[in-house]
Amino acid sequence: MSNPTNINRPLSRRGFLGGAAAAGAVALLDSRGALTFAADAALPRPNSDIDGVKIGAITYSYRGGISTAEYTLECLLKDGLSETELMDGPIRSFAGITGGGRGRRGGNGGNAEQPSAQELAKRRASQLKKCEQIRKMYNDAGVNIHAHKFPFGRSDEEIDFNFEIAKALGCKAITTERNDAMAKRLAPFADKHGIWVAFHNHTTNYPQIGTVDPLFSMGDHIAFNLDIGHYVAGTHGKSPIPVIEKYHSKIFSLHLKDRTADGGTPPWGQGQVPIKQVLQLLKKEKWPIYADIELEYEIPKGSNPVAEVKKCVDYCREALA
Repeated sequence: MSNPTNINRPLSRRGFLGGAAAAGAVALLDSRGALTFAADAALPRPNSDIDGVKIGAITYSYRGGISTAEYTLECLLKDGLSETELMDGPIRSFAGITGGGRGRRGGNGGNAEQPSAQELAKRRASQLKKCEQIRKMYNDAGVNIHAHKFPFGRSDEEIDFNFEIAKALGCKAITTERNDAMAKRLAPFADKHGIWVAFHNHTTNYPQIGTVDPLFSMGDHIAFNLDIGHYVAGTHGKSPIPVIEKYHSKIFSLHLKDRTADGGTPPWGQGQVPIKQVLQLLKKEKWPIYADIELEYEIPKGSNPVAEVKKCVDYCREALA
């Protein structure tokens, strides 16, 4: 098991170069100073497409470390993951985005002078270029960003900008917490941009099985980001498999975790979530649903998030063997 201080250390861009090489890629700076990657012939690129099931991780799993795009990529590479749902922290730090997609204003917070429309457009164009650099950095290392989780702003302009961020990153979807009123508002934007908005459930707002869930018909690009662990905990032990079977055409991705009927969150294999059966179902039916690891159980003493996510990846590989 690796030393926790190794993976949780702060990484400068210079320090990241060596870490990325150890993980299977060599980092380079191109002529414009952008961070890029070339494959290291001595080490394999990550591949977590297991018999057609795309295993990834939401990068919330690496919380407690350094919230940079480079550090997060290093974590994914060490775990052999070629798919990810990227949280907003690494995007913000790399592209210089604050608030709900509004960009940096400088000065004293709310007392700062508002940028002009021209200034804001120039700033956003620069930020989107940075997001394209994140996409290239990840793709060149062998990692696909299939979704991002970046809070939506309040205005139509801020909402549009969030979809532009998704397109710059190469995402097929934006994930967010379930809110049916928000789903109605976002549906026209999602259809305009051709980007899914996938709503994540907790223990009290999971998809309905006895009737047709309202999200099902709210828009062509409104989907579920089904957390199978929260579903089991919220229904006091019911299997999420019937939900997946009923709504599979509207499920963009799953969050994989183990939980118990009484609300506990134990390590994988010690709870009541049928993770193996769910993965086998995706394999059998060949549904294009991303299966993202979400590490939520308590990290054992002497371990670290990267080591624990790797255990979850191995669990998935064994389940699909």
